Amino acid sequence: MNYKNGKELLAICKEKNLAIYDVAILNESINSSLTKEEIYNVMKNNLDIMKNSIEKGLDEKEKNIKGFMIGGEAKKLKRFYENNKSICGKTMSKAISYALSVMEVNVSMGRIVACPTAGSCGVLPAVLLAVKEKFDLDEETVVKGLLTSSAVGIIIGKNACLSGAEGGCQAEVGSASAMAAAAIVEMLGGTPEQALNASAIALKNLMGLICDPVAGLVEAPCAKRNAIGTSNAMISAEMTLAGIKSIIPFDEVVIAMGKVGKMLPVNLRETAEGGIATTPTGRKLRKKIFGEDKVN
Repeated sequence: MNYKNGKELLAICKEKNLAIYDVAILNESINSSLTKEEIYNVMKNNLDIMKNSIEKGLDEKEKNIKGFMIGGEAKKLKRFYENNKSICGKTMSKAISYALSVMEVNVSMGRIVACPTAGSCGVLPAVLLAVKEKFDLDEETVVKGLLTSSAVGIIIGKNACLSGAEGGCQAEVGSASAMAAAAIVEMLGGTPEQALNASAIALKNLMGLICDPVAGLVEAPCAKRNAIGTSNAMISAEMTLAGIKSIIPFDEVVIAMGKVGKMLPVNLRETAEGGIATTPTGRKLRKKIFGEDKVN
């Protein structure tokens, strides 16, 4: 039941007539001492944590959801789409506010799920919960979506990378977006092939995205890139469910992303020595927070 790449995963799905989430839970059951029910409960607990982080960030009574540079943006967006005509549509705007909320909880040292990393923790919760509410999905379907996303994340981790320090933000928010796109597709009844097509499109859309955290903190531009990753996942899933395919297969996209990550210079990989981190304002913020500016 083990799989190293998307091709092997799809072969198992086809041979056994299974969805990706079925293969994911069977694979985990084989490779661990946990039963299928125990694995499901672990994922349900993860989903509960995701829900709580969204709610905490959007709670008007919460006064501590802020870091050095971000805080309150999720509530601003919520107020906007509730009281105005949304450019993106309510579902997209809601999802973006959810992503911002989770990131605000993250930077305030709240409890989140790293999926696949803390720097990209807003994408998957935002997508799962916004789609659940839009289509009135039951909890089991959403947990299955979370399992689908895990299978995609495992493949990316094995064949490329998930770390901004290793591969740039494409490896963090890009991977999270690819995971979320696949989750949407299977949650809404799409095929395993469509799920990986959605992942490929999402990952391609953020290919080459650098990691340039201002002052070295996971706040800016990280939070707003989670918003982009969220919308990207939804767009990619929408195109795929409409019958649009990725010209480049999923596995080839993953390999390409890994190669691009290795090509990125070190100052564009989480060191805060390039990109917007070294702009005049970026330097001022670093000095304001830490009382120094070590970037040449």
